[in-house]
Amino acid sequence: MNIKPLADRVVVKPAPAEDKTKGGIILPDTAKEKPVQGEVVAVGPGRISDDGKKIPMEVKKGDKVLYGKYSGTEVTIDGEEYLIMRESDLFAIV
Repeated sequence: MNIKPLADRVVVKPAPAEDKTKGGIILPDTAKEKPVQGEVVAVGPGRISDDGKKIPMEVKKGDKVLYGKYSGTEVTIDGEEYLIMRESDLFAIV
């Protein structure tokens, strides 16, 4: 993948959706929950503060992160699904 996010944006590869419940019930495609966990595959350089200083990113490539169900913009690159979102849309590093 050859994508470089700008400013404080990150590219996340969502974890695959669960196809069965913890009790063993197999879920159809329409009942699967959107994933809220993924892996960071690209990180921007960081945002510039109001006084002109660069604020470094807290996440790095390879981090496993949690994000909101409807966060980010879905994009398809080379047949793979990714999310592009701001670092502030991420909740935690797992």
